Amino acid sequence: MHLGLVPLHPTAWSALNRYLRVRQRVKTKDDHVFISRRGTKFSYPTVAETFHALLEAAGIDGHPTSPRPRLHDFRHRFAVKALEACPDSREHVARHMLALSTYLGHTRLESTYWYLETTPQLMADIVSACETFRQGGKS
Repeated sequence: MHLGLVPLHPTAWSALNRYLRVRQRVKTKDDHVFISRRGTKFSYPTVAETFHALLEAAGIDGHPTSPRPRLHDFRHRFAVKALEACPDSREHVARHMLALSTYLGHTRLESTYWYLETTPQLMADIVSACETFRQGGKS
């Protein structure tokens, strides 16, 4: 299921909806979606420890040919897929980059630019847009 920016399996969507109904009833000044039992955002060490425990429970070990997943890999994959799905007109790309930068929590747009260089598809799209622009067409 794909609603908005994040594709979710129907079971994940159902669980998230149940959580959000409960979350709405929690009185806290913290506006993070996922909060601890204390009503505060999760610390990175807590999230990382839980993530590693889940990897272990699932039997996912790292190997030299296929390293163990990292939390940042999910963030990176999301950003790259969001950029690959972006409409190709210049104004759409600019708005999409600004929205993605905000979503990722970057304070400067430049911090999001490096995601443009991470896949062959994105590089090909950039080259194609540059060629079109160089030849006097609209990109």
